[in-house]
Parts: sequence; C-alpha cells; structure tokens
Amino acid sequence: MKSQILKIVKGVHFDESLSLPAYQTEGAAGADLCACFEDRGEIVVNPGERVLIPTGLFFEIPAGLEVQIRPRSGLSFKTTLFVVNSPGTIDSDYRGEIKIIMGNWGQTPQVIKHGDRVAQMVVAEVVRLEFEVVKELSETVRAGGGFGSTGIQRNC
Repeated sequence: MKSQILKIVKGVHFDESLSLPAYQTEGAAGADLCACFEDRGEIVVNPGERVLIPTGLFFEIPAGLEVQIRPRSGLSFKTTLFVVNSPGTIDSDYRGEIKIIMGNWGQTPQVIKHGDRVAQMVVAEVVRLEFEVVKELSETVRAGGGFGSTGIQRNC
C-alpha cells in the first residue's frame, strides 16, 4: 500500500477532542471525517433538506491526487442521511475548509451532533486527459448499449 503525507491545518474552531481523519481498521480504504460545529452543538436535517457540515480541517492535497468524499455505510444504512454529491471531489489546489454536503431523503428529521463521524475520505490518483475530436469511435460488442442493456443476471 502506497503512503503519502496529507498536510492538515486545524481551523481556529477545531475541537481538539475530535480525531483527525482516521482509518478505523487495518484494511480500510476510507478515513472517517467528523462533524465539527463551532458551538459544539448539533444540527437538525429536515426531510428533503441539504446542509453543509463543517469539519474544522483544511487540507494540502499532494498534486496528482484528489480526495473523494463518500458516505459511511453504517450511517447510510441506519439513518436516512446521505452525502449528496457522492463521491464529492476535493481538488489538490483547494485550500478552504473541508465541508460535507449532506441531505435527508427520509420522512423524519435527523440529528447530526458535534463529533459524529459523518463521511469518509478516499484518496485517488488523478489522470489528466488530452481531448481529441475524431470522426468515429472504435467498435465494441456493447456499442452504445447502456442503462440495463446487458440484462439482469440471476445466477451471480
């Protein structure tokens, strides 16, 4: 497994009792991020509402990498909260506070408390493409088929 350094600045309102992004197991691909509210309180996310959850952290992501923000499976399974733009991309040249866009797709209000692990971050390499306009594309068996064109396999 490759390892690199992610420089982190704790914002002025960061709560020192909260952990930095943390991998919960040896094989975890994602490091959990905690909600860090300036007033150390909580926020209610009403049905159909989207909110911005602060983490109190600022990253210097190495060039050639991105940080993807993804939902935590337990939170997605046990509540009606979800990460709206999943995966959300944080580019290497962004220097603002890391915030999580969360929504509630359920019928009842959901509470996010200060210190709750609300999302996970996964680091990915970035490949930049050069774009070339051509008159036609190479042929494949699938061609333009999509949106269920391969059917449903019942013997997976």
